[in-house]
Amino acid sequence: QVQVVESGGSLVQAGGSLRLSCTVSGSIFSRTNMGWYRQAPGNQRELVATIGIGIYGSTNYGDSVKGRFTISRDNAKNTVYLQMNSLKSEDTAVYYCNAKGLSVTYSMIDSWGQGTQVTVSP
Repeated sequence: QVQVVESGGSLVQAGGSLRLSCTVSGSIFSRTNMGWYRQAPGNQRELVATIGIGIYGSTNYGDSVKGRFTISRDNAKNTVYLQMNSLKSEDTAVYYCNAKGLSVTYSMIDSWGQGTQVTVSP
């Protein structure tokens, strides 16, 4: 049973910072690729950031967040983070966490969290 749970979304003023967290249960976390995606009303879900397996997992960022957001993972806590700095109004969206890799029963998983709302006021 794989579970993905996001937390940390809130209202923040433009220029401020926020850190989102995502915890995963039921997966072999070190063999699970993690990602953050976001979706604003009326828009498609878009890539925010991804991080590969293991402690040295490579990272990838969407163009709109490069230089402002940082994704990281703590394998001991089965947690991935998204540090968001210099927030803009256009960052307002529901942020979703994705886990893609191996479950504890060695089956392939592709699981999503329920999302956490980030609202950036002008």
